[in-house]
Amino acid sequence: MKITVINGTEVKGCTYHIKESFLETLRDDHEIVEFYLPKDLPYFCCGCKNCFFKSERLCPHAEYVMPIWNAMLDSDLLVFASPVYALRATAQLKSLLDHLCVHWMVHRPDDRMFGKKAVILTNAIGVFYSGAQKDIATSLMWLGVSDIRKLGIGLLEGVIWNELSDKRRKMIISKTKMIAKKYKNGYTAHTHKGIKVHLLFAITKRMHQAIAGKEQTLSADNQYWADKGWIKR
Repeated sequence: MKITVINGTEVKGCTYHIKESFLETLRDDHEIVEFYLPKDLPYFCCGCKNCFFKSERLCPHAEYVMPIWNAMLDSDLLVFASPVYALRATAQLKSLLDHLCVHWMVHRPDDRMFGKKAVILTNAIGVFYSGAQKDIATSLMWLGVSDIRKLGIGLLEGVIWNELSDKRRKMIISKTKMIAKKYKNGYTAHTHKGIKVHLLFAITKRMHQAIAGKEQTLSADNQYWADKGWIKR
């Protein structure tokens, strides 16, 4: 199994240790590639719309975005690890999700995403990690991923890994590895579009078909859908 890991921070704190606990179970048997933000994507989306109107390869940050996107397409499992900043995912991770919006179903989805699995690992003070999970899960769903698991860790004792009690660290590691073992022990069957993704695809297909019928020259999005055979010219 091929795994792509997106780290929403370069800081090797609690998020890093949670992610490492997850990967430790899988490292020996699977191929893993990791990206660390913002090192591997140092720019925010600037809203130029080149990706929407022309091609994602004309994005001014394509040299950073495309390697991450291609790795995601080449993987079976996607792992997103993000601490919670201001109740949401980190800004650098949101920047990646913004850059990938061109591949949402309302634009130019890649059908390879329909068979992916994803795991979202987050941590926060208390239990306020659902907002960060929602940021990531929403984008993944619009990208076509149906099989999404979430693990949120509440760090009531503090945010410094080495300052957590041994009991607390062992509990976090055990909980994380329990999820990882589901993938190690054969949870690798091909995933098909779930109900939500199937419905979104059907709605956007009708939308693209309706708009394309009024265009003399197809937009980049509708030309893509026509080339895929999803809509009629």
